[in-house]
Amino acid sequence: MNFENLFSYNVDQYTLVSHVLSLGFAVMAAGLVYFLVTAGSIAPRYRLTSVLSAVVMVSAFFELLLLYQRWVGAFRWDGSAFVQSGTLFSNGYRYVNWSIDVPVLLIQLLVVMGITGRRFHQIWAAFVAGGLAMIYTGYAGQFHEVERSAPFWVWGLVSTAFFLLLLALVAWVIFGNLARLPESARGVARAVWWLVLVSWMLYPGAYLMPAMWDSADGVVARQVTYTLADITSKVVYGVLLGVIARKVSAAEGFGHAVDDEVALPRGGITDRGGPAGRRGRAGHGR
Repeated sequence: MNFENLFSYNVDQYTLVSHVLSLGFAVMAAGLVYFLVTAGSIAPRYRLTSVLSAVVMVSAFFELLLLYQRWVGAFRWDGSAFVQSGTLFSNGYRYVNWSIDVPVLLIQLLVVMGITGRRFHQIWAAFVAGGLAMIYTGYAGQFHEVERSAPFWVWGLVSTAFFLLLLALVAWVIFGNLARLPESARGVARAVWWLVLVSWMLYPGAYLMPAMWDSADGVVARQVTYTLADITSKVVYGVLLGVIARKVSAAEGFGHAVDDEVALPRGGITDRGGPAGRRGRAGHGR
């Protein structure tokens, strides 16, 4: 039982939740198109990040669409408010989706940072194990959010411990491998860290919403927070990783990426006649 099922909602509250959920799956659909269209400007070695972003978009699209349908089905208009219809709304679907998306999102980071071989597999295993532990312990805790009994707090604290470990690992991967990136991509990599830090912090806030704001307005705030976190940590994150991948591809002479850099000059690539431009034309077949 999630605390969304405890309240009746006025028109504004009900509509805002339904609209923000529909915005969420619409953004995921747009993100899917973007990642598929831009994949060709990334060198094959790094193109997996666009493929994985597309996987995340598909997964998140169906999750948010299902949440929207559950919200619409869980409440009916009685002439003065939207009241329970007998069907329960559940945030549990979010956790199922995160168990797919979080490992994939973290693997993308390893790809664009150029980590390979045994080290890749070691960090990947830590990301997957830590990510799933964080998600499933939070999933266990959310079943107790209505009464906010001890399991709600205990599982929440355990999930937070894995959450902090993952953040530390993400910071280590980014800042420990900046030297692998061309200078033009390092600022974007730092921006990825700040995006992860801020967007991920929204999730524990939404988890704690029943304790902080136990009302229909709190429900609205939680659904807005969860959806904003999903958009920033999946779509914006994927876009930034794609920018890094294109900049690295351009620095390595991949033709399409060099052409993109020429079209929007950054990192000193401003002239098709320069060395990068010549490498790009020679590298179109790669």
